[in-house]
Amino acid sequence: LEEMGDYARAEKLGRMAVDIEPRDGWAQHAVAHVMETQSRQKDGIAWMRANPEAWTKESFLQVHNWWHLALFHYDLGETEQVLALYDGPIYGERSTLALNMVDASAILWRLHLGGVDVGPRWAALAANWTKASAGNYAFNDAHAMMAFVGAGQEAPVRALLEAQREAMHGNDDNAAFTRDVGHPLTLAIKAFGDGNYAETLRLIRPIRAIAHRFGGSHAQRDVIDLTLIEAALRSGDHALATALAAERALARPDSLLSALFSRRAADLSEN
Repeated sequence: LEEMGDYARAEKLGRMAVDIEPRDGWAQHAVAHVMETQSRQKDGIAWMRANPEAWTKESFLQVHNWWHLALFHYDLGETEQVLALYDGPIYGERSTLALNMVDASAILWRLHLGGVDVGPRWAALAANWTKASAGNYAFNDAHAMMAFVGAGQEAPVRALLEAQREAMHGNDDNAAFTRDVGHPLTLAIKAFGDGNYAETLRLIRPIRAIAHRFGGSHAQRDVIDLTLIEAALRSGDHALATALAAERALARPDSLLSALFSRRAADLSEN
């Protein structure tokens, strides 16, 4: 329901499900999605922190739900809380499970876009991504690339791109996911790491509207738009940065991050 935009019903049913079974991590997750999409950060923090003892018990989703809490703090600019969550329930155990590594990459990349130095966290995460099989799922590949770029590791970057090129020769679903979205996005992440922001823009702009093809939720794929906006700002493309910031402000009018992007875009016109 949330992914289809029926936010009121999604939240109502999610809350009902949690009332019936507080350990239902999926229902907890659904309500968090509604609040994230609607930029209700304080509501989201209250929702996630109200009863974590319930939704973390024997839940496959517990790390992902902690990640959602981190997103709320991130949008409020609360970097210390984000890093505390990363070092604790999100990636304190340095899991090699792809789902958990995706969450770890996604939150560190958001901080990276904001210029936050996360220290040795990138290297530790990248070391675990090198143990995963590249080229099997485009969505995971993009998040592995974030870690490799963040850690400044060239060898796994090259290996990942080669695995993707090989995967694109196939005729399965992932070959299509990789061709349509995954490979351009992975190259864009590399370009951003290289400081080639114009190339990042060139690669991401054509895939924005079709990014759903390679999986993930709206909240997860938001990292694509965040990368695009940051690249536009850093490249000095005032027109594009202004348009993207306005688009985000319209979709998320109560977001402090949206307001920050708008101020930075306005500053470009004065320089």
